[in-house]
Amino acid sequence: MLTSRWFYSGIVLCAATLAACSGGGNANTSTADSAMPPMSDARTRANGLAAGAAASSVLSTLTAERTIGSTVIPAINQGNPYGLDVAKISSGKILAGDLIVCNFNNSANTQGEGTSMVALRPIIGSSPRLITNTAALRGCNALLAAPTGPIWAADWTENINPIFNANGGFITGLNQEHWHHPFGEAFAPPVNQNSDPAFYVSNAGDGSLVRVYVLAGPTFKFTTIVTGFPINNGLPGGILGPSGLNYQRAGDRLYVVDGTNNALYAIDNVSRIAAGGIVVHGTAFSGSQAGAAHLIYKGSPLNGPVSSAVLFNGNIVLGNTLDPDGKNLMVEISPSGALLHISNVDTGAAGAIFGMVATGTSASTTRLYFNDDNDNTVKVLEP
Repeated sequence: MLTSRWFYSGIVLCAATLAACSGGGNANTSTADSAMPPMSDARTRANGLAAGAAASSVLSTLTAERTIGSTVIPAINQGNPYGLDVAKISSGKILAGDLIVCNFNNSANTQGEGTSMVALRPIIGSSPRLITNTAALRGCNALLAAPTGPIWAADWTENINPIFNANGGFITGLNQEHWHHPFGEAFAPPVNQNSDPAFYVSNAGDGSLVRVYVLAGPTFKFTTIVTGFPINNGLPGGILGPSGLNYQRAGDRLYVVDGTNNALYAIDNVSRIAAGGIVVHGTAFSGSQAGAAHLIYKGSPLNGPVSSAVLFNGNIVLGNTLDPDGKNLMVEISPSGALLHISNVDTGAAGAIFGMVATGTSASTTRLYFNDDNDNTVKVLEP
């Protein structure tokens, strides 16, 4: 593997890259446990995953719900926001702290035909600013703002994983990879100074997980590390598959949401998973590195979750999409699999929660942003 120490220079070369300038870190990079038996059900190991992890709820303290603003630009009239992330730096059309959103529906309100990306300031009453409107975004359902400014998107309908600069300019669709309807996106900084930054992309068409290393050039290295995540072969508006990806440096861990089985998984030492290293069978795992995969939680009150956010203390909040009308539930789970809290964030039609991201370093500074598709807005939960 090529190294990416050129990312750490902090000069113009780094600012032009597609991933992070950060380096080092204290991630646990020990070899994944390959001694676990095939088809092991990780539920029996979940309680040992996070010794000392928080056992108290943060979501229960976020009692104020406010509207940041609409994602609809009248001249374009696209809505149904799905992808959501927070900009890390100011660059091009984007300011640090901006909420970056992509709309899943077009002006005719057709699911999966939206082509627009907008930005909102993270303050109440914000108006959307257009970043780009292009066919390369058709069916965008997840996105992330890289630490140096570019935006990576997962496009279900266009079946590509496009990258845009901070002015909305198209860089690449990553067409080198044979995608299967991308449905989730997460960024992982280098685990040490001899490794490369990576993006993880999940596919809802075949239930696979692809690691994309960003190498010098930049060039890209694609490795399908997990196969077999459950999918429902749904059409736009009813798609369930591996999604809601979130990376944590501690343990080099990637969280994956499974809306088909109402489950949450974690993959430890994910940067060390080889091609085909894990195969998912329902909620159990086989493969040479099956021991790195864990079932964190399965079952009620999860109900068709698609999105997730990791809070400052490691708790994970998932957003349901299949609750009955009058209930759009957020569910908080600890890293060890304890159910901590449930909040109903919209009492209107079902299926309102798509896209979630959390900020803050304490309970008092936590802000949990989410897309509310019932009124095409970004909302925030705060203390």
